[in-house]
Amino acid sequence: MDTPFTAPESASAPSSPQHPSSAGASPRLHTAASREALLARIAELSAELFSADEAARRHLAGELHDGLGAELTAARFALANVDTWLPADAPEGCRRALDLAQRALEAASDANHRLIAERDTPALDAGLVSTLSAWIAGYSERTGLRTSFVCAADARLTQLAGPGAVAVVRVAQEALSNVAKHARASHADMRIETDDAHLSLVVVDDGAGFSRASRRGYGLAGMRARCEAFGGRFELAAQPDGRGTRLHARFAWDALGAAPAAVPRVSHS
Repeated sequence: MDTPFTAPESASAPSSPQHPSSAGASPRLHTAASREALLARIAELSAELFSADEAARRHLAGELHDGLGAELTAARFALANVDTWLPADAPEGCRRALDLAQRALEAASDANHRLIAERDTPALDAGLVSTLSAWIAGYSERTGLRTSFVCAADARLTQLAGPGAVAVVRVAQEALSNVAKHARASHADMRIETDDAHLSLVVVDDGAGFSRASRRGYGLAGMRARCEAFGGRFELAAQPDGRGTRLHARFAWDALGAAPAAVPRVSHS
């Protein structure tokens, strides 16, 4: 960095005139360096936050599988034994109660399996597209929501892995979960579009739309945070005809292959 030089008063040589732009160069360079260092630190903390989030999800999925899952399995065997032990002349009300208990236990087991599938970190060994396709098909079968999935023919999708791929999967999972839980929809279309700068995840449903209050909450805030952390944007809008909702989650390619840039704080409301 050039430092302006002022000759002592006793020096015979006249001082060189300063260039008009040199006076502010040092503060500007210092500010730029500080900003770069701050952004780098934010990126590190963001990566740690995403890593902690996935670790917490894996831990919860493990607890649900090994703890609650084991207890539910034991209860199913116990009820099956009761069914075989009932005498032939057992009261009809007793059999109806046992059947109700078995169906309630099956529903609890199914709910536990869904929670495990939604919270465990997705295995991306088969690649992003295959992982998403398999998950969407399974989710459709579990919930009865009819779905379609179309993906751009882009070689970069086959190479996407790590936190970037997990972020795309998480947004896709939360998007379909919101449709199934809140939209009162019968069908949802999901597609992945790409251009030179961005990967876009678009979900369109035929449900009842959304209210202003439904825009708030942990699910939408979490999706928005993941998009913005990877240099993108999150948009949610009603369809022009008022029937259904269109979700557009955009991620920057250059950020998907690196640590996320920033993560806004999400309130668990």
